[in-house]
Amino acid sequence: MEGLGSEGGAAAAPLAQWRSDFARAFQYYLDRSTPHTVNRWLGTLAVAMIYILRVYYVQGFYVVSYGLGIYILNLLIGFFSPKVDPELESLDGGPSLPTSGSDEFKPFVRRLPEFKFWYSITKAFVIAFIMTFISLLDVPVFWPILLCYWIVLFVLTMKRQILHMIKYKYVPFDIGKRRYSGKK
Repeated sequence: MEGLGSEGGAAAAPLAQWRSDFARAFQYYLDRSTPHTVNRWLGTLAVAMIYILRVYYVQGFYVVSYGLGIYILNLLIGFFSPKVDPELESLDGGPSLPTSGSDEFKPFVRRLPEFKFWYSITKAFVIAFIMTFISLLDVPVFWPILLCYWIVLFVLTMKRQILHMIKYKYVPFDIGKRRYSGKK
């Protein structure tokens, strides 16, 4: 009995070591890519274009694309939302975003940080691309209906999010540090 258990453990040990080494190397390169925002997004754009070309080439996988679109919309909502929702805090009587010039300044903190947003979108495109090689997922559907439904969903969701941003006076975009331009 002991001989059988040790053989299984010996076979699993190199696999576990390889997974550990791969995870460590992957995390190293992920950490190295953190300050290179533009390059990361260009890479994601390239992955997205490859996915779009794949879907266009095979003329299918519209349900996978629709699911990808819904997931990206969900990520977008998290990216544009504050970490602490002022609507919920005002009910609790806790701190909220400043509403007048005399209120204390609180910087905008996203519910979903930019790096996690980028990583999730890139991972979603890669997984969706892999899914295009599984013929079982190519469900025949009239794609213009899915596209119209997604556009309506996008417009309604973004309208609600923009109204929330106007109501609580926050801007989810980092415009950058203001610089002194000197006397004119």
